[in-house]
Amino acid sequence: MKKTLWIVFCSLFLAIVQNAQAQGDNLSPQRKQAVDSLAMEKVKDLSKYISLIGNKSTPASEAARVMDRAEELFMEGAIIQVSQLGSKRIRDRKVREYLVHLMTLNYDRVNIEWFNIQYVSDLQKQPDGRYVGIITIYQKFEGVTKEGLKYVDTTKKDITIYVERKKTQIGGREIGFWDVLLGDIRVKQTTR
Repeated sequence: MKKTLWIVFCSLFLAIVQNAQAQGDNLSPQRKQAVDSLAMEKVKDLSKYISLIGNKSTPASEAARVMDRAEELFMEGAIIQVSQLGSKRIRDRKVREYLVHLMTLNYDRVNIEWFNIQYVSDLQKQPDGRYVGIITIYQKFEGVTKEGLKYVDTTKKDITIYVERKKTQIGGREIGFWDVLLGDIRVKQTTR
């Protein structure tokens, strides 16, 4: 009898713990709102970093520091697509490769501005427990050569957002939290 009662108690306890863990892996409406804000903040940070890296007046040491910060925003293996007016070719570049290329563009002056940043798809839970969503941005690129020739384009891009549960140790206790990482940035359309 005691053994049966003990098994029932352990089974019940295990079910409660598993239910609590499962609830911890779901985004409540309040938590989702906080995660959405964090995702938008990370996209805005990336926008600032790209603008600094592309700016020819940014010292190389500062640009290198900003590149490191920008890379920390991404999932490992993420790519950034680039396009150009007059060409249908879209190139995939690894994040660091894209940032270095941006810094070494053959223009005397570069201005990059992101605008109309918005969620286009709500976060959807994946089988692996992560949530995935899409944020769309428009990027205006302007490059001016020493001779005064100007290249300008506007590119619509989709940024994949990954939200996943992580754990950290604080004061010897394991604490769970939601983190946002950027995934691939894909070109949707390039116009003048």
